[in-house]
Amino acid sequence: MLAKEADQTNKKQVIVIGGGFAGLQLVRNLDSRFFNVLLIDKINHHQFQPLFYQVATSQIEPASISFPFRNIFKSRSHIQIRMAEMLKVNPDQQSISTTIGDFNYDYLILATGCRTNYFGNSRIQKNAFSLKTTYQSITIRNHILTTFEKVIAAPKEDRVRMLNLTIVGAGPTGVELAGAFAEIKKEILPKDYHDIDLSKFTIRLVEGSNHVLNNMSKASGEAAEKYLKEMGVVLLKNTFVKDYDGENLTLSSGETIKSATVIWAAGVTGRKTEGIPADVITRGNRIVVDRQSKVQGFDNIFAVGDIAYMETPDYPNGHPQVANVAINQARLLARNLKSLLQQKPVADYKYKDRGSMATIGRNKAVVDLPFMKFKGYLAWLVWMFLHLMLILSVRNRLVIFINWAWLYVTKNTSLRLILTSGKRFHDNQ
Repeated sequence: MLAKEADQTNKKQVIVIGGGFAGLQLVRNLDSRFFNVLLIDKINHHQFQPLFYQVATSQIEPASISFPFRNIFKSRSHIQIRMAEMLKVNPDQQSISTTIGDFNYDYLILATGCRTNYFGNSRIQKNAFSLKTTYQSITIRNHILTTFEKVIAAPKEDRVRMLNLTIVGAGPTGVELAGAFAEIKKEILPKDYHDIDLSKFTIRLVEGSNHVLNNMSKASGEAAEKYLKEMGVVLLKNTFVKDYDGENLTLSSGETIKSATVIWAAGVTGRKTEGIPADVITRGNRIVVDRQSKVQGFDNIFAVGDIAYMETPDYPNGHPQVANVAINQARLLARNLKSLLQQKPVADYKYKDRGSMATIGRNKAVVDLPFMKFKGYLAWLVWMFLHLMLILSVRNRLVIFINWAWLYVTKNTSLRLILTSGKRFHDNQ
């Protein structure tokens, strides 16, 4: 017998899979007079992905960008939350199977997002770090700090490998990570590790194309590249990673680099959903949807955000996988579902490109707006302001702003905590 999660009313039951930008906005905007909502996610909180790199580099605390679903929706009795993983969609039964049971729906919305794409290389997947969750951000922070603790006592021949940090992929995540680590190398690590020759700490950014920030303008990419080089980052363009065994990084150029830390930021792919026909899955494992986010071939299954592939006249190859698209697709879908029940016309989604941006470090950022492009200190201020405004709670905005202000004034933070067991640290010596 299927689990009963909604009140016995005339409201329609909506199941939302995934609490990222798209899923969260959809749940928040569904009208409680018409819908009961069940939000299912593998974790119990929303994660603010644009600032993962700041957790990984000890600039802000993970709690500042992680928001428990039950706290977000504590005053909304029509919303229920289950921490589980969806296993399969059963369209004929209008149900889904999960790790905690089966659930019926009137409308199913897939907002499962994307995961790191290792392009089929299992060894890289096993040995490299990814940056797609708060937990992975903490894992990178722990690893970096633990590595420096070990460098102090390591034999000289091991230090080269331990002091080599490689980031793969020069999109916004890779560029922001490289810039943040370069600043830590200059401003923070010398204060903590007097016994280490930090001139030997090498930060490499590997990019398969001839440009960084390929999703932005040529001028912004060139500016970001200039900033990175000035900060001491070694940029390897037109270079692919062929293999990584945990110690040796093999490049397409034939060069092998000994590196104890490889962070993979080279692409994403959609999460496969069993029960969705293969003929509606396109490149990148994205689900083909129409202009109302309806999955091709279904009347009551929808997909929004990174997992959705929607072709429009302006975007014949699908929309960019960015937060702005996810948020606005979800908001429109919430309105359209209400319109369907009221037998009113529904609207097509039209993407309004509000621009893109990336920060490379203190006073260094690039911003592409539809009407202008700029860089430097002003771009950095705009980047900070817009990211603060996207943070869910006023309290967290204040905490992050104070952290940023303190870091700006002192060029230091007190967040460099290694949150792993001491036994594990010593076992790895």
